[in-house]
This record gives sequence, C-alpha cells and structure tokens, in this order.
Amino acid sequence: MRLGINLGYWGAGMDGDNLAVAQEADRLGYDVCWAAEAYGSDAPTVLSWVAAKTERIDVGSAIMQIPARQPAMTAMTAATLDSLSGGRFRLGLGVSGPQVSEGWYGVKFDKPLARTREYVEIVRKAMSRERLTHDGEHWTLPLPGGPGKPIKLTVHPQREHIPLYIAAIGPRNLEQTGEIADGALLIFPSAEHLEETALRPLRAGREKAGLTMDGFDVCPTLPLALGDDVDALADVFRPYTALYVGGMGSRKQNFYNQLAQRMGYEKEAAEIQDKYLAGDKAGAAAAVPRTLIDQTALLGTVDRIADRMTAYAEAGVTTLTLAPAGFTLDERLTALRAGVDALERAGLA
Repeated sequence: MRLGINLGYWGAGMDGDNLAVAQEADRLGYDVCWAAEAYGSDAPTVLSWVAAKTERIDVGSAIMQIPARQPAMTAMTAATLDSLSGGRFRLGLGVSGPQVSEGWYGVKFDKPLARTREYVEIVRKAMSRERLTHDGEHWTLPLPGGPGKPIKLTVHPQREHIPLYIAAIGPRNLEQTGEIADGALLIFPSAEHLEETALRPLRAGREKAGLTMDGFDVCPTLPLALGDDVDALADVFRPYTALYVGGMGSRKQNFYNQLAQRMGYEKEAAEIQDKYLAGDKAGAAAAVPRTLIDQTALLGTVDRIADRMTAYAEAGVTTLTLAPAGFTLDERLTALRAGVDALERAGLA
C-alpha cells in the first residue's frame, strides 16, 4: 500500500508550512501530494508550485472542479502540468456540490453523472491529441454552423496516459468511476464499511467495462493525529466531521450525510444536520459519535495507526492519503513521519 499526502486548501491557515510538508513527504518516499480547491485557492497553481520545489513525488488535483472549467481547458492544464513536472501529474476531477456549482460558478447542478461521463470523454480525447470533436447532451465540439473546426492539443504531455481519478461518494457515481476512471478519491472512508460503501459499486463499474480492480487506485483521504489519548484526538476532528455531515451541501443533497447513514449512523447524521443547519455548530460537533471519527481517521500511537493501516490494506485500499494534523509545522512533520513508521511497522511498505 502506498502513501499520499493531502495539503488541503491554500488559505486554510497553514500556507507557509505546506511546501515544507510536501518536501518532507517527497524525502520520505510518499507517492503523491494532492491539493484541493473549492471557492478559494485553485489546485493547479498550488500543484505547479509544489512540483517545482520537489523531485520525485507525484502531484495531483483532489479535485479540479468540473463546473469550473471547460473540459478542453482541463486537458490543457493537465498536459501542461504533466510536462512541467516531468510526468508527475495526476488529474483528479469532481462535480463539487450544488451550492458551489450554482452559487459560485453559475453552472446548474443537474445530471452530474452524465456530465462527468461526457467531461471525461472529452478530456481523454483532448489529452490523447486527437482532433477534438464531440456531440453530446452537454457539449458539442466544434459548435455547429460557425467558424470552429476540429483542432488538437499542441502541448505534448510527458506520458501518453495521464492517470485520471474521480472523487465519488454515492453508489451510482462510484460505479461510473470504476467504469471510466483510473482511480477513485474517497473521503470519510471506514475500513469496516469500505466493501459496501465503495468497493462493491467500483467493482461493478470495472466489470461493466470488462475490467478488474487490478491497476485501479483506491485512494481514500484520512486525517492523521498522533498521541496517546484517542478521545482527545477525536475531539479535534469533531468540527470537521460536523461541517461535512451537517453542513456540506443542502439538506436534501448532502453526500457526506448520506454516506454516514449508509455506515449505520442514520439517527446521528440527522441530528448533526439539524443542529448544524440551525446554526448550532457546537451542538452538531458534540453530536458526532466518537466511533464515526475513529473509523474515518487515523488516531493514536504509531502501533494503533499501523493496525488501522493494515485494516485499510486488507479492505482493498491501494493508496492511503494522509492529512497530518497539527497546530505547528513540527507537529505536522512528526505526524508525516509517523505515517511512514506505521506503514513499515504494519509490513506494508
């Protein structure tokens, strides 16, 4: 099992340390460094900065938002980053959510599966340097009746095939991801529930495409916090979990809330959402079960984290992406090194 690092969002308060974290991950042998975007920092800018300051580690977007860019622009960005980084770029895509898609980008959040499928098809065709044509429900290239003509990408990516990942949570999205992508980016993954919440639909999608899970990258992101008091460590992540389960998206369209329900936390997920949307963020955080946090994060000593890593590897994870917690750079770097120690102690390196 490989290890990755997720820097999160630029502007989240730890910006000055992120380069040092990425460089230490590079030195320690981490496989990939991911960066996110929502409605602040964009992922490609951060990744180009990291790629320029590292030597070996891959850089990946987790995610580049589909409503933010035309698919041909995404192909251009991917090809450029792959060329500049010496073949170290991984393209992670996702539809974002209704609030960001419609409120920030002005793009209707409708038919996300069909939109994603078309988007991936266009991006792959453009990155392959074919002359770009597409006749679909959401995009028509070139536009009919005008001066547009089929053209092809002038940049040559470092590799013929840039790995393409999709951030997926719901069963239908996961199945489609298995069918059309090279990997899945997962959030709030529980080793105990991974088969029914992620792997089963991913496997169904692979089978639909006549493929197996061989070579498909199952890539969940987990916070990591080092220490002896697991309860105290879990409390650190209560606001984070409450934000996603309670307030990320609308009441009817909160994919993280639905995931918590599929993991057996139906009553708790409803309570967290009710309190969060009523403005009681502290109450929502207090309502998050400790077991939910412990199942979706790596908490405790190196030995305890090693045991959890073993459970994820046995469940089918191929790249475990860590988000090391800490209030200082030293704490984050210590957690980063603990991840490698735990992987080695588990015999998974």
